Amino acid sequence: MSHKLLLILLDGVPYRNWRRLFGNLEGWVASGEARVWKMRSVLPSTSGTCYASIHTGVAPQVHQIWGNAGRRRLELPDVFSEVSKAGRKTGAVTHSFWSEFFNRYPFDPVADMEYDEPAGPITHGRFHTMTGDSAYNQATPSDPDLFATLTMLCERKGIDYGILHTCTLDSMGHRFFHDCAEMDDACYKMDEQLAPFIARWRAAGYEVIVTADHGQDARGHHGGAGELQQDFAFYYFGAAQMPAKDTVLDQLALAPSILTRMGIAVPDTMKLPSFMAE
Repeated sequence: MSHKLLLILLDGVPYRNWRRLFGNLEGWVASGEARVWKMRSVLPSTSGTCYASIHTGVAPQVHQIWGNAGRRRLELPDVFSEVSKAGRKTGAVTHSFWSEFFNRYPFDPVADMEYDEPAGPITHGRFHTMTGDSAYNQATPSDPDLFATLTMLCERKGIDYGILHTCTLDSMGHRFFHDCAEMDDACYKMDEQLAPFIARWRAAGYEVIVTADHGQDARGHHGGAGELQQDFAFYYFGAAQMPAKDTVLDQLALAPSILTRMGIAVPDTMKLPSFMAE
């Protein structure tokens, strides 16, 4: 059986911040409408590296994206390519890294900021770059605008799989670190802004995953090993059979799990079994 699915990635949120600051998500867990697990990122726990692994199901030592500086078009099967190959529509509202890894490199802001390409692999792409970001200017878009853009792709374009990726909380963590009023407020507002869109996506028939790419430690760092840098929450709104709630999910199993849940064949390059079953 196939399902429509949305993957919402809030960049750079450690597990402890998810569980204590996202009251709407935790409220849905308490009511039974969502379930939550801990997920562990690949190493290095660097953003670009994690993006590549999230969608290919392949370790960094195989795809060889070592960090954020080295970007190229990945010549590996990934979630976009396999969903598109199966004749279904994909959508992305993300940082431009995703377009470079999974559609074409280098990113041309004029040609690639927005595109609709029926041949895929990304059928409908809407991207941002954060060009000029610094410690004083995050250069991040408004998150409700991003959520609304993904909703537009769902309702106007009829996408079957969509991904949304925002760097707001990652940037805030790098600037303010995590044990502070600024971070408490940022997580609270993200949770509040996201909640009505989750309700709308669920009403439209989508299963929804809300998670991160990696965590951040007490100094706002990630890239290395350890619970704070690697571990984050994985919230799931849907009816799939899942592992025991104390299981730590492997980030490399996310891509084959998405494809399995959507009723799409998993390529041989994705070695880990799906953790989602009918």
